[in-house]
Amino acid sequence: MPRLFFALEIPAPVKNRLLQVRAPVAGAKWQSAGQLHLTLLFLGNVDVETLPELSLALRELPLARFELEVRGVGCFGQPQTPRNLWAGVSPEGPVTAVNATLKERLGRLGFHFEKRPFRPHITLARFRKQRGSVTGLLAEHSEDCFGRLPVDEIVLLESTQGGAGSVYTVVERFPLSKLAQ
Repeated sequence: MPRLFFALEIPAPVKNRLLQVRAPVAGAKWQSAGQLHLTLLFLGNVDVETLPELSLALRELPLARFELEVRGVGCFGQPQTPRNLWAGVSPEGPVTAVNATLKERLGRLGFHFEKRPFRPHITLARFRKQRGSVTGLLAEHSEDCFGRLPVDEIVLLESTQGGAGSVYTVVERFPLSKLAQ
């Protein structure tokens, strides 16, 4: 069964700026350019036979195209012992609306989702056991603008474990409307 999730792809110029945040921090597993994305909704392992039904449920999404600004960095966990280092996006409202629409449509198909609140972000680094402080990185990059992210589609990605971390492959693209509905 493929391991699937919905995401926004990040344009190359924005990825290049995000990669400049890298610094030597104990325990940091930095994401590669190919791993940078904004997760909209994680599905987990999905039966291949449900893919046509999933695809049909997401045709003609009633969501208008929008644009985000990728700005600032933050972390999950305490800055001295973080779990993740991430870049934020603004405004969060349109991304939250996409997440809610996906949950509503896929919930009808029997998918279940985590209960914690959705927080749009682009993961820059993950931390395992030994965690170094990111306090300096937060101070240095808290106001950085990494660029604009035009959103005219969402993608369904398959995640496959590889030697250098996860490898993401596009399964399908779902365009957003040109006009608000």
